[in-house]
Amino acid sequence: MIKIISIFIFLYINLYSSVLNYTIEPSYKDIQKHSHIKILDSKELMIKDSKGNEITELSALAYDSNKLYALSDSGKLYHFNIDLSNDKIDKIELTKTFKLKSKKGKRLKKIKRDSEGLVFYDGKLLISFERKHRIAMFDLDGNYIKNKKLHRDLENLENFKSSNKGLESVAYSKKYGVVTAPEAPLTTTDDKYHTIYSKDKTWKFKRYSSITALEFIDDDNLMILERKFSWITFHRVTTISSIDLSSCENSICKAKTLAVLDSYKNWKIDNFEGLTKVGKDKFLMVSDDNGMFYQKTLLVLFEISKPEF
Repeated sequence: MIKIISIFIFLYINLYSSVLNYTIEPSYKDIQKHSHIKILDSKELMIKDSKGNEITELSALAYDSNKLYALSDSGKLYHFNIDLSNDKIDKIELTKTFKLKSKKGKRLKKIKRDSEGLVFYDGKLLISFERKHRIAMFDLDGNYIKNKKLHRDLENLENFKSSNKGLESVAYSKKYGVVTAPEAPLTTTDDKYHTIYSKDKTWKFKRYSSITALEFIDDDNLMILERKFSWITFHRVTTISSIDLSSCENSICKAKTLAVLDSYKNWKIDNFEGLTKVGKDKFLMVSDDNGMFYQKTLLVLFEISKPEF
């Protein structure tokens, strides 16, 4: 009996702390014919840290030289070694875990740790937050360095739709600097448009749903991840689009749809919130499982198959 129980525990631990093959695409391929992305690989992550704590609520990614940095909503920063050779997620291994720290070296208070967006900046990390809406610089071990100056429209917290509709995303390029966007348009703007903000400039494009991630494709083109989700029907839609910041007229940009992943069209998707560039025209995105047993942490590698910008 003891032997049987031991075998069961062994199998459970190895299953629960694993990376499982997972296919998000519909079983039929016709759905892809109008898409400008190609799904290269996808995995379901079921990983625990060294203390046996389940890794959940991953909402942001950053990548550099086979190192993947992932951020949770609860202010935890994870370091992974990842192998993306042969256009596959061949290996992902957790190496370090840090809690985001304040300038006093203590863990961020609960109201200040709702971390949502992540990007590399000058060898460090920029992190965007909700609730206490801000962008702050941290070192790679999660130690606070300083806050970044925001566009003046983002400085008034009362302009946000709610405490949970804050700065879900942040991206950076040498040409445009740090850019960000609230999940939902500010109360002071036209609800039909999303607005991208740098420190001194704005760009608008037609809104489809909620912005969850931004990432630069190249010098001018910005990739946008939008999410639509119904808690009543569990209908999920992930829209991946791009805008060319250099070709906008009067700060109004025309968004190009790269892909629409719709659960009603048999896409087996979840709550995608994180996005990072991992190579020429190649990206990783991750879903936030909200700490719910019925949701999944999915890691998806995809390529822009027709980057005609």
